[in-house]
Amino acid sequence: MSERPPISPRSPRAALEPEQVPPPPKRSDRARNPFVIVGNAIITLLLIAMIGAGSVYYYGRQVLEAPGPLKDDKIVNIPQRAGKRDIAETLNREGVTDVNPWVFIASVAALKASSDLKPGEYSFQKNASLRDVIATIVEGKVVQHAVTIPEGLTSEQIVARLSDNDIFTGSVRELPREGTLLPETYKFPRGTPRDQVIQRMQQAHKRVLAEIWERRNQDIPVKTPEQLVTLASIVEKETGKPDERSRVAAVFVNRLKQRIKLQSDPTIIYGIVGGKGTLGRPIKRSEITQPSPYNTYVIEGLPPGPIANPGRASLEAAANPARTRDLFFVADGSGGHAFTETYDAHQKNVAKLRAMEKQIQNDTVEPAEDAPAPAAAAPAAADTPTAATPPRPSQPKKPPAVRPANPAPARQGAVQPVPPVVQR
Repeated sequence: MSERPPISPRSPRAALEPEQVPPPPKRSDRARNPFVIVGNAIITLLLIAMIGAGSVYYYGRQVLEAPGPLKDDKIVNIPQRAGKRDIAETLNREGVTDVNPWVFIASVAALKASSDLKPGEYSFQKNASLRDVIATIVEGKVVQHAVTIPEGLTSEQIVARLSDNDIFTGSVRELPREGTLLPETYKFPRGTPRDQVIQRMQQAHKRVLAEIWERRNQDIPVKTPEQLVTLASIVEKETGKPDERSRVAAVFVNRLKQRIKLQSDPTIIYGIVGGKGTLGRPIKRSEITQPSPYNTYVIEGLPPGPIANPGRASLEAAANPARTRDLFFVADGSGGHAFTETYDAHQKNVAKLRAMEKQIQNDTVEPAEDAPAPAAAAPAAADTPTAATPPRPSQPKKPPAVRPANPAPARQGAVQPVPPVVQR
């Protein structure tokens, strides 16, 4: 067992003093190197940045992907020249989103879509996320409004319809020529200029007319596509029943071939009112015999131009009419027409129509028991509305008028039917 070294005695004063702690070891010269210090600082900042970026990414993804507040599908209009903040406020106001405008702007920037936001009318789906909302605006998926232009309207009537429709902008600078617009159902986004609508209808008309002209029956007595449109416009005005168009066209084609006047009331009406389309009353006797470039009771052949804008079906009927020898037609009392080849058969159909009209009138209007007997009717003035032309000549050189008496119910915008004009 080794002996412990002897402890030297300390003075009382020394015993009261604290023992000295050895100094810490000196830092190495490498740790004091400024490059090391800067490197450590950079690593620390990078770690902080990575953690911050991860947090921002996670938060941003949550904001972009979270279901939106929209309870039902909704259409919202983003106005022209709207800034990103304006768009954000509009979407919030309409309930499509519920984020701070700056969050919306940051999301747009993150998706690299700052310059791709397009104005227009958009349909947003229920609970659409912010990402879906931005994608819809960026892709320009604007709402397309269906606009139906009925067959048989004049160009003036079509322009009036476009002017009354508030989804369009601007004005039509020049009234399009009659018969150069194709009636159809089109789709346009809100804000489409009206001149652009007219141009599209004209282009559609040219395309359809060219196709039909190529497939026409070579025997029809029309020499140009423009004459085909004129014939089709008369067919369009004479009947509203799809299954009658080709037969009505056949009547007029047969008359043209035999050099018989077409004698179509709608042409008289167009000669009187022009593009306004409707007369608003029956045709007068004097108007039937009044000379006019459009009065087919007076002129030979087709009028100088279309009397309306015919649809595709009427163009097809005029280009490929039914193979019949019919020269006459008259209303059958049920919304259609009775077609005949001879005048005598036509007169029998007219008599049936008269008897039917009289029966309907008797069934509808019943005089009261104590009512006085009606006075004898005075003769109609020569210039009052009438339902009959002058008496039939004893031996006419040409068959009498084609009559569309009381055609099928008028389509929207079409000329209202007038009382039948027949020769007796």
